[in-house]
Amino acid sequence: MKRLSGWRLVGMYGLLAAIALVMLLPLMWLVSTAFKSPTENIFQIPPQFWPTEPTLNNFIEVWRTNPFGRYFFNSGLVAILTVILNLVFCSLAAYPLARLSFQGREVIFSLIVSTIMIPFQIVMIPLYILTVQLGLQNTYLGVIFPSISSAFGIFLLRQAFQGVPKELEEAARMDGCSELGIWWSVMLPSVRPALVTLAIFVFIGSWSDFLWPLIVLTDQTYFTLPLGVQRLAGSFSLDWRLIAAGSVISIAPVVAFFVAMQRYIVPTESGSGLKG
Repeated sequence: MKRLSGWRLVGMYGLLAAIALVMLLPLMWLVSTAFKSPTENIFQIPPQFWPTEPTLNNFIEVWRTNPFGRYFFNSGLVAILTVILNLVFCSLAAYPLARLSFQGREVIFSLIVSTIMIPFQIVMIPLYILTVQLGLQNTYLGVIFPSISSAFGIFLLRQAFQGVPKELEEAARMDGCSELGIWWSVMLPSVRPALVTLAIFVFIGSWSDFLWPLIVLTDQTYFTLPLGVQRLAGSFSLDWRLIAAGSVISIAPVVAFFVAMQRYIVPTESGSGLKG
């Protein structure tokens, strides 16, 4: 039986490794193409994932002929502001829904969660009209406007707040702490893993968003990286090496952000001091 269980474990890990390899193949091809010289065939079968003549000229050419520095700044500013606003507004909405008792709380929460089922394409036109009427077209705030809060973020943080021991909240209240003080000093530090998780999701979603910036922006000064990469197709007449280089530049910050933040996703110890 132990030998059979061992073979099952090996088979399971083998299957997972095969699935991971299939999912990584497009990314491997993209990175390989970005470093290939013009003399190499990027569409050969079977594909060659290691360039025979690696070069950085594709990255240099993309950065030299396009304002990628500006695109990079725009994407970074939009993503960081979107993360900050999401963490603030989602946590402010989730705290009373999780810890305070008032009439209609569950109804309000159910209505908020139900909006997750509404596709963005349905509210896209009303959001665009509202953005134009508010004078936010071709502005950073116009890009951020639809993403300052999310039903998913409220749901995630509400569940996290419900797991915080009531004794911590009661102790803070006995010390004269206000509700905002409890939210800031007790609740937020206790749900740091959930905050980091939400920040990762929001950052990746904001950084890679293409549809909404494409709709609300017409001034190239405010273009984000996905729009800049899209312009490469016309600028270089579908030179896939340069497009791949631009895509790698766009993807690299997301990977770096995830690697830097994932170490903070650890189980909370807020209730460890209350046991026994």
